[in-house]
Amino acid sequence: MSLLQISEPGMSPEPHQRRLAVGIDLGTTNSLVASVRHSLPEVLDDEAGHSLLPSVVRYREDGSVEVGEAAARQAAADPHNTIVSVKRFMGRGLADATRVPSPYRFVDAPGMVRLQTRAGEVSPVEVSAEILRVLRERAEQTLGGELVGAVITVPAYFDDAQRQATRDAARLAGLNVLRLLNEPTAAAVAYGLDSAAEGIYAVYDLGGGTFDISVLRLSRGVFEVIATGGDSALGGDDFDRRIVDWALGETGLDAATLDGHDLRALLDAARRAKEALTEAETVTFAVQLSSANRVSLPLSRARFESLTRDLLERTLLATRRALRDARLKPEGVAGVVLVGGSTRMPQVSRAVSEVFGRAPLTGLDPDRVVALGAAMQANLLAGNRAAGDDWLLLDVIPLSLGLETMGGLVERVIPRNSTIPVARAQEFTTFRDGQSAMAIHVVQGERELVADCRSLARFELRGIPPMAAGAARIRVTFQVDADGLLSVSARETTSGVEASVVVKPSYGLGDDEIATMLQAAFGNAQADVQARALREQQVEADRLLEAVDAALQADADLLGADERAALDALITRLRGARESAELPALRAATDSLARGTELFAERRMDRSIARALTGRRIGELGN
Repeated sequence: MSLLQISEPGMSPEPHQRRLAVGIDLGTTNSLVASVRHSLPEVLDDEAGHSLLPSVVRYREDGSVEVGEAAARQAAADPHNTIVSVKRFMGRGLADATRVPSPYRFVDAPGMVRLQTRAGEVSPVEVSAEILRVLRERAEQTLGGELVGAVITVPAYFDDAQRQATRDAARLAGLNVLRLLNEPTAAAVAYGLDSAAEGIYAVYDLGGGTFDISVLRLSRGVFEVIATGGDSALGGDDFDRRIVDWALGETGLDAATLDGHDLRALLDAARRAKEALTEAETVTFAVQLSSANRVSLPLSRARFESLTRDLLERTLLATRRALRDARLKPEGVAGVVLVGGSTRMPQVSRAVSEVFGRAPLTGLDPDRVVALGAAMQANLLAGNRAAGDDWLLLDVIPLSLGLETMGGLVERVIPRNSTIPVARAQEFTTFRDGQSAMAIHVVQGERELVADCRSLARFELRGIPPMAAGAARIRVTFQVDADGLLSVSARETTSGVEASVVVKPSYGLGDDEIATMLQAAFGNAQADVQARALREQQVEADRLLEAVDAALQADADLLGADERAALDALITRLRGARESAELPALRAATDSLARGTELFAERRMDRSIARALTGRRIGELGN
């Protein structure tokens, strides 16, 4: 009998297991994974007890990859190979990526921008996949099994290309995406279900790289988004850069002459100063540059707020626009929920209070609330329904979808803030006599000209019967699924000829690239299996050692001197095997200790039974 076979009252294994699913907040600065356990959502910690995983990936000299805190510590020393805030580059081209100075070496690839590292050219999708892989492994180790899927949150203002890039990254990380969920909606789910709130609420979400504002109606388990807005290129990173620009101006240094090490050191120092100003009125912005220049400047909170006032005003403009779209005045909003670590800046809560005429709600941690809401949705989609789980999400599409018409104009088919999933159709016709084909160009955006919108896809409808110009009737149907991803079909109504496309944005990865990356992952599958087996065995060894230690503290007197010495030798052997990380030796040492404690376990059981029977009559035992 092994010690681990003894369960305390009420702690025996459940007769059936729930389907394991998680919610993941893939953030610009930090990422989290959460799951519903014992009917409550909770953020899952790593082995060190940390819940936040810095969204930082470093490609090392030996070919391995570091993710999280260890990578973040090397960002200033190894800036070209340590990728920070990769979320800003998801689904983006070179022009977007180089909008502000950074230490990275970008490659203008046909499609999404790539970054040059010692590992070669890497896509933001591959970098994000490394972060998601660590979160997946953390969840599987904590929950004790494989995941059936994950709900991954994205900024509400992410366009189709950015959403597809996020889904591609999840595939590379070995995750089955149950749904892509807008971050403000996830926060509203967590807040609404936690507080049983009803009415109209606004979610102000200022993260490290993106800003979103969403207005939702919460009513009897229905979460309906009625308007959304924001800026996918505005976040806490921009506030950091304002401090760097100020410091360079004060010292007379030129950003163009600084190398990647100095740029990263300045950005890290700016982030630390910004965080310190949350509590302090004045801090010292200090950094040692590789050029032997040392920057040391006093920075007051008032000065910082002055430097970033226009950034904050951009968020407020988007907030007022979302209220107009929802046909609401600020007093019609029951409460405002702050989401994202950047909302900890005092000027943010003060400005939001002025706009809405009330203090923001602070019942949930702004860093965790998105992951918690995603976990609730993942649990529901995995089929783990329980009493009170009958709630419904009605999200919206953040940007209008339409087609290019003659003259380079945009004809909107699905306007922004339409509830998803949604399908809408519109009829078009030919421009010339005898026209037998039509080129269909799908675009996304709010501008009137195609040149000012983002191109999503192109396809052709061929086989149109020759007719006079304007006689043909081509019905184009747009369908947007619950993830906000689009498919488009076109049909000529008289002949029935049809063509369709599942939109794979030009800024996303091609299926062949995904297949190549997946094949590379499969090539390491055996090594991954071995690593997983070793980790599981280490966990088993740790549990056994903890159980034996607890048993010895309680009942060591049940062992003779020779028996105790033999048991101590088995413990020492297992601890040594645990450190050596050799799977066969670890498995053998674990089995030996389990067998070596069987007699001890029997004696403990006998003592437990004897204590339970002490003072009781034979006749009482049948009652």
